Order: sequence, then C-alpha cells, then structure tokens
Amino acid sequence: MEAVVLDITGKDTGRKVSLNDAIYAIEPNDHAVYLDVKQYLANQRQGTHKSKERAEITGSTRKIKKQKGTGTARAGSIKSPVFRGGGRAFGPRPRSYSFKLNKKLKTLARKSAFTIKAKEEAIVVLENFNFEAPKTSAYSKMIGDLGLNGKKTLLVVADTNKNVYLSSRNLQRTQVVTASELSTYKILNSGTVLLTEGAVEKIENILS
Repeated sequence: MEAVVLDITGKDTGRKVSLNDAIYAIEPNDHAVYLDVKQYLANQRQGTHKSKERAEITGSTRKIKKQKGTGTARAGSIKSPVFRGGGRAFGPRPRSYSFKLNKKLKTLARKSAFTIKAKEEAIVVLENFNFEAPKTSAYSKMIGDLGLNGKKTLLVVADTNKNVYLSSRNLQRTQVVTASELSTYKILNSGTVLLTEGAVEKIENILS
C-alpha cells in the first residue's frame, strides 16, 4: 500500500511512501478496539468521588427513642441512612478505574484503528517539517492548505517538536502527538490522521 507524500502547502512532492499492509490493511478487530478505548477512557477518570457514610456524619450518638413499645421500627442513631441528613449507604469511595490489557491486544487495537482510517481514506502523509518559531497562524495555514479547516486532525510526528506542538496548542479540533504517544482512542477520535514521513517509519518500528 502506497501513499503520496505532500508538503505543508498541500502540494505533491512527487514522492511516495510505503504503508505496511500488516499495520494499515489488516482485518480490524472490533473487540480489541473497544477494550483499548475503554481502558484509555477509564484511565482518564480521577476516581476521587466520595460521599459521607454514617460514621462520618456530624450528629449525636444517643439512642433517639426507646427500643420497644413505640409501634415503629427500632432506631439507634440519628445518623442512620434511613433518616434525612443521615449518612449515605453504599456511597461512592475513592478508587482507581484502571485495568490491565496485554501489549499484543493493544498493538492489535492500534493496527485496527489505522486500518479503519486507511479504509476511510483519512490518512495523509506529510514530508518532515518544522516551524522557525511557535506560530499559531503557521499551523492554521497548513491545515487550511491541506483542505482540513473545521475538521478534527491528529498530527503524528516522529519525535517531540516543541515549535509544532506550541503552534497547534491554541487551535480547537487539532492535536499533535509523537508516534510513541499514539493511542487507539486518539486515532479514531480524529477525522484525519496526518503522519510525517519520520512518524510512518517510527510507527512501523513500534507496531511491527
């Protein structure tokens, strides 16, 4: 599978890059994708939710009425969950939502995500580039020249590029990540995936 290499103005450079069929043309595994996205979103949760239980409520500990002879249910504390203002029964406690996934499954999920994007013709390969200084207008012009204004884009670069990252940071619907930071969620959550030539090579090394 081959892809045309474009420059940042959207023009054909006359070069082509080979996209490995073992990454961009496999049979997508929907369940692997589901599990990897589920794990990614679970890891974003803080898990700091907490409600007060009966032992943590401020209030008297005296027995509020005698045990027998009232004609109503026995009650030992005003802090009981059955009373208004009492503690909450089985309320949320701080916890971690993260769970483990095997590396092979996560690799399969990312390959499946790339395959889905390739079938949608939503992968664009760019030549390696850099900006002289962080400038939002330069990144915005590049997106416009590529005909992607108003669309969600994910730019994948081979290594950390501070100028490119800072140039994109103020723009909505755009994200810049390195090849090693790629996740199934980020790939599928973008409308178009932009890969630099260096990133194509790096991704192949990581996922092969």
